[in-house]
Amino acid sequence: MKKALAVLGILLGLYLIVRAVAEPFVIDMTDPATYQRDWGGPSLAGVLLVHCGPGVVSAVLLGLAARSWWRRRAATGGGRDG
Repeated sequence: MKKALAVLGILLGLYLIVRAVAEPFVIDMTDPATYQRDWGGPSLAGVLLVHCGPGVVSAVLLGLAARSWWRRRAATGGGRDG
């Protein structure tokens, strides 16, 4: 069950990261009419915070988890026998 939840968490995190990267290209940042009714609007800063913020948080958390996993694996010899 832990592995299934970890996989779902990783997939959700990757989705949020891709969404954060794509958001500036989806909206026309020079035309407020394209984003003023979005969540976080009417300001561009609010829209980017709401749409890109979770992706930034996900990237940091996934990076920390990967670093922790990598260090744990290195400390145990990579999980290899012999």
